[in-house]
Amino acid sequence: MDILHLVDRLEELINNSRDIPFTRNVIIDEDRMLDIIDQMRVAIPEEVKKSQQILAQKDRVIAQAKEEADRTVAIAKEKSEKLIDRDSIVLDAQKKAKQIESAAEQRAEKTQAEADEYVAETLTNLEIALERVLNQVRNGIYILEEENRFLSVDPDLKSGGKKE
Repeated sequence: MDILHLVDRLEELINNSRDIPFTRNVIIDEDRMLDIIDQMRVAIPEEVKKSQQILAQKDRVIAQAKEEADRTVAIAKEKSEKLIDRDSIVLDAQKKAKQIESAAEQRAEKTQAEADEYVAETLTNLEIALERVLNQVRNGIYILEEENRFLSVDPDLKSGGKKE
């Protein structure tokens, strides 16, 4: 299940919980809250797995860019060597080969920079989502602790205010 959907469910559970009069606390259905937290525990590794896949994809893109750059450089060197064999255009050939080689290196660097930017953006978005989840979980734990503290102060509230 999508982690953001679980955060929405947790928020909905808190928002729909019964208020404790004269406080900012609410009474939360512990089973439902723990169920959502358990689902979050399952979903978070999935989000981490997605980020690992993105990193692997980045490595593949960089490797492909490097291979392409190496091929282009090899072709440029080969062309350069062929051109050097011709005495009349040796200087032009060397210049052209260096330009091709430089262009290939620039393309490879640009591709790598774009891949790094994509991965950084994706990981930043994942970090933001995980921080939201962590904050929701912390808030839920805090609310449960407050509820338990409140109930331990006035045990009559557990039975709905009825004295037996």
